[in-house]
Amino acid sequence: MKEHLVIATRTTLVLLVLVSGIYPAIVWGIGQLAFRDAANGSLIVRDGRVVGSSLIAQPFTSARYFHPRPSAVDYNAQGSGGSNLGPTSQKLRDRIVADVRALQTTTRATNIPPDAVTTSASGLDPHISPEYALLQVPRVARARHLDEANLRALVRGHTEGRFLGVYGEPRVNVLQLNLALDALVSRDGARE
Repeated sequence: MKEHLVIATRTTLVLLVLVSGIYPAIVWGIGQLAFRDAANGSLIVRDGRVVGSSLIAQPFTSARYFHPRPSAVDYNAQGSGGSNLGPTSQKLRDRIVADVRALQTTTRATNIPPDAVTTSASGLDPHISPEYALLQVPRVARARHLDEANLRALVRGHTEGRFLGVYGEPRVNVLQLNLALDALVSRDGARE
């Protein structure tokens, strides 16, 4: 019996070192060597300070910025998740109808992109469709006193294509677009 206890203890210690030490160190090392940006949270640094992550949406609400899609978790990364309201939910239907009407009133658009009024499964999706970004161009242009054509070009320049040309849909990262917008205004000296 003592012999079995010694073997079990040795096996536990060896597995503890392998699984809790060596394996995580190898995975961390591979991540740092091959995927440094992603392994460290895809952080965006401006002027020596972290302004966000390209993987997590932020709540831009000012008319001067492009807005992300709605969030059921108020863009809180600690509690990511959807609203859990299903397609038969009257509450979900009422919210979407109200959001569509509000956007139609403020933009005078008849076709509202779905991502403008629906939340993502995580509530933290940093991307919007190019259509939703372009829908916001007139508002941002008015608030910043910029030419709409320049803003449309900025949106097109920040539109990411499909992964490997096949997977997913074209998308625009809202944080990166807003940072480019701030840089454009600073560079051109546009009046705010």
